[in-house]
Amino acid sequence: MYLTQSLHRSVQQHPHRIAVRWGEQTRTFGEFADRVARFAGALQKLGVQSGDRVAMLSLNSERYLEYQMAVPWAGAVLNPCNIRWSPAEILYSLEDSGSTVLLVDETFKGMVAQFRRESTTLREFIYCGDGETPEGMHGYEALVAQTAPVADALRRGNDLAGIFYTGGTTGFPKGVMLSHNNLCSSGLAVRAEGLARPGGTYLHAAPMFHLADMGLAFPHWVEGNTHSIIPAFDPAKVLDTIEQHRVTNLCLVPTMIQMMLDHPSMGPHRDLSSLRTVFYGASALPDALLLRAQKAIPQAEVFQGFGMTELSPVGTILPSTYLAEENRHLGKLGCSGRATFCTEAKIVDGEGNEVPRGTVGEIIVRGPNVMMGYWNQPELTAAALRDGWMHTGDGGRMDEDGFVTVVDRIKDMIKTGGENVFSAEVENALAKHPAVVMSAVIAIPEPQWGEAVHAVVVLAPGQQVTAEEIIAHCKILIAGYKSPRSVAFVDALPMTGAGKILKTKLREPFWKGRERGVA
Repeated sequence: MYLTQSLHRSVQQHPHRIAVRWGEQTRTFGEFADRVARFAGALQKLGVQSGDRVAMLSLNSERYLEYQMAVPWAGAVLNPCNIRWSPAEILYSLEDSGSTVLLVDETFKGMVAQFRRESTTLREFIYCGDGETPEGMHGYEALVAQTAPVADALRRGNDLAGIFYTGGTTGFPKGVMLSHNNLCSSGLAVRAEGLARPGGTYLHAAPMFHLADMGLAFPHWVEGNTHSIIPAFDPAKVLDTIEQHRVTNLCLVPTMIQMMLDHPSMGPHRDLSSLRTVFYGASALPDALLLRAQKAIPQAEVFQGFGMTELSPVGTILPSTYLAEENRHLGKLGCSGRATFCTEAKIVDGEGNEVPRGTVGEIIVRGPNVMMGYWNQPELTAAALRDGWMHTGDGGRMDEDGFVTVVDRIKDMIKTGGENVFSAEVENALAKHPAVVMSAVIAIPEPQWGEAVHAVVVLAPGQQVTAEEIIAHCKILIAGYKSPRSVAFVDALPMTGAGKILKTKLREPFWKGRERGVA
């Protein structure tokens, strides 16, 4: 299997069908594939060789879709950059992956000067925005226009397809290595669950650097469906695009769903009748919000899923039938579903033994969607991949029908607005403040974002600092969404006899009477 396979199939079977639509503009599959082959040739002319990493730092665009196909077409490896990270974090991922080429758009072109100064691996910069090409960079459109199409390098199977960076418990992002087989098998499993049907239009409303968007879009390549694109999530823009492009499929996080339903332009005048499916993940959807969504788009099937980058990205899916109001008696509401096709899941104890049904343990997953490993991190890879099983670090239970419910996180991960924040990353930033002796970062409930990052800090004797100063310090080192939203100062942190911080005690007053559920 290989990522470009479905594009070849579409060109052969329906070259004049619309492949991509953005604003008032469209491209057919034939036109799209020609541009992909030309840009792949341009990358090769710039010195990109088999296995080289090509990075992209950009908002959503039709060129982002071309990048996702052209890089493997050229024989290279994808490295999509997280647009919400700080320049220092982005530079780390570029250096760690050894990326040699970087595509940037208008929004991020200002970072190029720093990357050019500080990077030891980047050789070429390509401007993929709509404005005038900055000095010292290659223009994307000029490269496409001036380069003849080349044959597909047919990178495939267990060849590395992409390095996708995710937060790390070591305080640094980890590069998740995914093969063509990993990504294709996950996409085909999503297709088998009924999340893509012929004649559809998938809206790229979530950020395209995120594997959730790429993973849910893949089956629409298989079906030869249309890809509709907006630069970034905006509730009004999503609603407008659904109407104008007759969108059939959406992938959103609960926060996005709530923002759409709460938006002033949402109302009975909106024609959302084209929607067939809405898939959500990253965190649980409150029951009241689920009911609102189902009433607003009654004809659409709502699916829930559990996954992670290491699973390419989907591990379990809960079909819409179990979320329907008339099927609440089945008792699956709040579940994250069953293992997808070609995938196994089970719940184990600390020794790796499967626990009885209904007992909480760690969720582990096995299948062709499980990552190859962490880039240049053999020890972390060995800890996560054991006997072919991906140890997710998430706690859950499985019922007698094989449905998995995620109940808590074994790793200290915080989910805020659909993004993962690892407490170690934040604590690492806090430790660099001269007044901070010790800190613990936890998740606390937050109505809009699901969870918020909260820091509990011990200051050095005689030091005085405000919460605002601590937060500002973190924002210099890490992305804004990872930085604490609130800070509490204490004289000492609760410890176990072994000297470990008791985060359960810190969380207790915030979560008392609440169920901390994630999807």
